[in-house]
Amino acid sequence: MTKTPVRFVLNGTDTGVFVDGGANLLDVLRRSVGDLSPKYGCGQGTCGACTVLVDGLPHLSCLVLAEAIDGRRIETTGGLRQGAQLHPLQRHFMDGFAAQCGYCTPGMLMSAKALLDRVPNPSRDEVIEAISGNLCRCTGYEPIVDAILSAAAELRGRVA
Repeated sequence: MTKTPVRFVLNGTDTGVFVDGGANLLDVLRRSVGDLSPKYGCGQGTCGACTVLVDGLPHLSCLVLAEAIDGRRIETTGGLRQGAQLHPLQRHFMDGFAAQCGYCTPGMLMSAKALLDRVPNPSRDEVIEAISGNLCRCTGYEPIVDAILSAAAELRGRVA
């Protein structure tokens, strides 16, 4: 099988790998690059656990062909924190008990980050819509929505 070279920026770092034809982004991130933060959930694009940002927009990495990310910017939860400092979304998820088993958390965080990067002061309905593709079986969603809104308020306070 022939491999294709793919170069992309992962969490701010230039990255290059050789990928098999038909390989998906999730497998490349986890197996080739070693970024285990996106989770394998359903493998069919229905759970959202593998959500990453591609050029700032949320994508289900299990459905993205690895060859399609050549030259793109990929963000995962592995790149959210700055050194030892957690991103406000991570901190508010932790403080607000928005992560119970934690399996959905990486996808939720990335969907939320995409929203907050685009809409700094989202309504509750906008938050619900932004995470609608991410399934959670533990929290009942309210702590997640509240954590996202709290993080948004904190981030606006930094910018203002």
